[in-house]
This record gives sequence, C-alpha cells and structure tokens, in this order.
Amino acid sequence: MESGNREKRKRQEGGERTMQNGGRERSVDALVAGQRAFFASGRTKEVGFRLAALRRLKEGIRRWEKEITAALYQDLHKSPAESYMTEIGMALGEIEHLLKHTKEYARTRNVPATLSQFPAKCCVKKEPYGVTLVMSPWNYPFLLSLEPVAGAIAAGNCCILKPSAYAPAVSRLLRDLIGELFPPCYVAVTEGGREANARLLEQKFDYIFFTGSVEVGRLVMKKAAEHLTPVTLELGGKSPCIVEKDADLNLAAKRIVFGKFLNSGQTCVAPDYCLVQEEVLRPFLSCLVRWIRRFWGEHPLERPDYPRMINEKHFDRVMGLLAGQKTVTGGKGRRSTLQIAPTVLRDVSADAPVMQEEIFGPVLPVLSYRTLSEAEAFVAARPRPLALYLFTRNRNTVRRVTGKLSYGGGCVNDTILHLASPHMGFGGVGESGMGSYHGKKSFDTFTHEKSIVERRSRPDVPLRYPPYTRAKEKMLHRIRLF
Repeated sequence: MESGNREKRKRQEGGERTMQNGGRERSVDALVAGQRAFFASGRTKEVGFRLAALRRLKEGIRRWEKEITAALYQDLHKSPAESYMTEIGMALGEIEHLLKHTKEYARTRNVPATLSQFPAKCCVKKEPYGVTLVMSPWNYPFLLSLEPVAGAIAAGNCCILKPSAYAPAVSRLLRDLIGELFPPCYVAVTEGGREANARLLEQKFDYIFFTGSVEVGRLVMKKAAEHLTPVTLELGGKSPCIVEKDADLNLAAKRIVFGKFLNSGQTCVAPDYCLVQEEVLRPFLSCLVRWIRRFWGEHPLERPDYPRMINEKHFDRVMGLLAGQKTVTGGKGRRSTLQIAPTVLRDVSADAPVMQEEIFGPVLPVLSYRTLSEAEAFVAARPRPLALYLFTRNRNTVRRVTGKLSYGGGCVNDTILHLASPHMGFGGVGESGMGSYHGKKSFDTFTHEKSIVERRSRPDVPLRYPPYTRAKEKMLHRIRLF
C-alpha cells in the first residue's frame, strides 16, 4: 500500500506542477468536465455501484486509521481517543447506516392519484443531482469531509471534495486516501487556499455543500446563486446553555465542560456561553472549575491529550477576547504550542467583545438571569443559534423553552450529543445555516425527488377542457378534483 501511495503522491505532485502559470483553472475545468462525463454514463445511478463505493470507503478508513489519527494529532493535537470518538468512529457510523439503508432510500415511492388525475399511476422517483462540491472546515477536518461525501455517494452523485488548507495534514491524507479508493472522474480531492476556493466557486456545480463560517457561507451562497445552484450551509453561531436553579448542577457542569472544551472549544455546536439562574451562579461556577481540574488537572497545557488552536491567527483572536475580562479559572495561553487553558469568565457584559462573535475556542462566558423569561428574551434577541442546551428537571420548562425558542437543534440536560445520530437531521436555521444531513437526511440532501404522473388514454373526462360553461363551473364546485 505504501508504494502505491508514493506513486499516487508523485502523480498528484506532478499534476500540481502542471497547474502553475495559469494551468490551475484548466485543471479544475478538466476535473469538473471529467465528472460530468462519468455521471452522464449512468454508472453512479446504479444502487449496487453506490454500495460498492461506500464499502470501499469504509474499508479504506479502517486501513488508514493510524494515518488518520496521526494527521489529526499533527493538525489539532487530538488524542487517539478523541480522534476516534469525534471523527473516525462517527464517519464509520454514518457510512454503515447508509450501507444498510441506501437501497431503501433510493426506491421509487408510489403515491395516491387525485380525482383530477384518475385513472393514473403517480410516483416519486429519486435521482442524484449530478456533480457536487463539498467544502469542509478545519475543526473536524476528517469527519466533516467524509460525512457529506458519503451522502453524495449514496445518493448517486459524483463529488469533488475541497478540504480546508488550515488542516494541511488531514487535507493531504484525504487527497491520498480518496486517490487510492476512487478515480478522479468519480470522487476527487482538490487542495489549496482561498484562490482554490474561488476557482471552484466559479464552476457550475449541481449541488454545493459547505461547512464553515457565516461570513464565508454568505460568499458561497452568492457565488452559487450566479448558477442557480442549490446549497446546504452548515454554519455556526453563539449556542447558549440555559441552567435553571432546579438543574443537577454538578452533572450540568460536567456535561457542559465536556461539550465546551472538546477539541479545545473548536466545535460548531459547542456551548458558546452559559445563562445561569442567579440563585445558583456561585455553586455552578465552583462545579465548572471542579470538572475542568478533574479532566485536565492543574496544568492543562502540559497534558499530552489537550488539543490546540488550529493556527496563530485563531490563537491570537481568542486570547484577544479575554482582554479586560474576569476569569474564574484559566485565562492563560502558550503561543509556542498554540494552546489555551480551559477558561471560565464571570460578570461578563452582554456588550463585551467575547459576546459579539462565536468564540470557537476554550473560553466560556457565564452570565446570570433572574427569570426564565429574561433568559428566553436574551436568546431570542440574537441570531438563531445552531444549538441550544437546557438544564432543568422541570418538564414544563422543557416544553416551554423547546417550543418557544428557534435554533438548529440541541439537548436537554446534555450537550453535543444530538448530532451523534443518523436518525435525526443536523443543521441550522437562519444565520446558523440551511438544510440538514446525517443518515437519511444525508441521502435526501443530495437527491432530487422527481414527481411523475402516468395517465391512461381513457377515459378522458371533458370537465377540465374549454369552453368553460356555467354547468362545468357548478360541477367543479361539487367535485373535489385535487
């Protein structure tokens, strides 16, 4: 396998050299044209072909697991356990679900005919869009690349994957892994930074799936609109935790600390800030500190399994948000390793810079509120978040908050875990995104449903044809045709 990988890398490097001096645009053009030709052959529409590709992807991930783990450690300092739990294992779970259900999802669905269509047979046929583009982020660079790619494959599309240049080790690994498993006319990886993204977005794709920031999501949507290309946007936002005074404070703190500081806070659904009922603010802060120390000790920056910030730009940005804030614990960073200690802030003003943008780092502001109505108003006054977490033992409170506030998805008495299921869609609303995926939703996202009515020649009821007489009008009012 290693010698094969070396040969593929040589071919890739040679291709990269030929793209210099204006050749890059031609290379992207050729890649898209090659995928269009392969899609037109009809091979990808065969369910057996899709299942074979998914099996190949699953087996490839298992063979390359050590290399994947090493690349994740190189880019983000993730431990093997965290890499498997949050990336490799979840990708395998998604692929296994699609292997089990793709045949069912791809079936034509018969539906009842209305009286106006009688006698007829009505059905909904599932068809792939064609040539798709998946643009993935750097924070979970393996998982958030291959989950949507698996959905595109299951639905019968060709796919070009563009990983983030901010995670170069995983980007190279994905290039080599996909290059070993699939011909570029079917599934391909193209690397690069902003220039590469811009070149890709000049192309006409049949579907674009983007995961990343709100700012770049707006650009993707704008470029897609030029070709009327449908998009899924998985974005982010400031996801709140609401902690009621009747919550199990110790368990709430434990689960919030897990969700917030996973991947050093670089998670799109990480709790971005806590709203805590003022009667329990002090004991809750003590619980947060206790669990941070239980998980990472007194010196978390010395822990070999504590992740780092992706680069100096984001390290400096997050450290800058701490200026002038009161820390309960943490607040220190080490630029040489790009690590920031798990940090909890207290007495945070709603107008502070740390409350104006998604933190995307290991910093948790804690604010207090008096009544639940006050907390609801605070959340509702801001852009709709990707996630919301509520901690309470009161079922009426659960019904009230989950029914009243708008957000992508979330948990009651936990964090993060709502995205760990192929049986529920995952996605945002408003500025936190549009569209969803996971499990059947992944298949549906990359599938066009084609509605078909197959009529018989006889009888051909004259009621719908001109001239429209008073008698026909009366008959239309009496009979429900639709």
